Amino acid sequence: MTVLEGATVRLRPADPSEYAVLFGWSNDPEIVAPYDRFATDTLESFVASLEGASDDPASLAPRFVVERRDIAGPIGFVGYYRAHPVLEYLDVWYVLGDRAARGKGYGTEAVGLLIDHLYAVTQLDRIGATCDVENVASFRLLEGLGLRREGTLRSALFHHGRWHDVFVYGVTRSEWLARRPRA
Repeated sequence: MTVLEGATVRLRPADPSEYAVLFGWSNDPEIVAPYDRFATDTLESFVASLEGASDDPASLAPRFVVERRDIAGPIGFVGYYRAHPVLEYLDVWYVLGDRAARGKGYGTEAVGLLIDHLYAVTQLDRIGATCDVENVASFRLLEGLGLRREGTLRSALFHHGRWHDVFVYGVTRSEWLARRPRA
């Protein structure tokens, strides 16, 4: 069981007692839908995807719960997935479901821990992310971590009855390691 510790947050596997909270966040249109597709899932299928994520590199299920180190309990979750069937990189994603935890740096620290972990346990040379061009908080988080905006995929994501442009971000292993403090 992998647990990643940061200065203010911890990334850890979800506990079954938290599945309903995580499911609620992933199905809350005010949390997910403003900048992404929104599709209501069932708790049963959410739990199955959550529990099977470790065996499926393309899974979009959460990989880690984000919690503050000083207060137990989830404030969000993060994940990663193989974004392309041929190209060799992973995309990371993140949700802070606890609205009171937003804007305090927890998401930035959590995504940084996740990228550190992925570079430590894989031989990949690129980690990426995408976000809706209207999601200012998301692209500020990525840019604050040193991911480069590599381009825009025009009309790449359909939600809320229209097509949305998506920013593409990436960071190579050497760029990441040059920016991170040595442990």
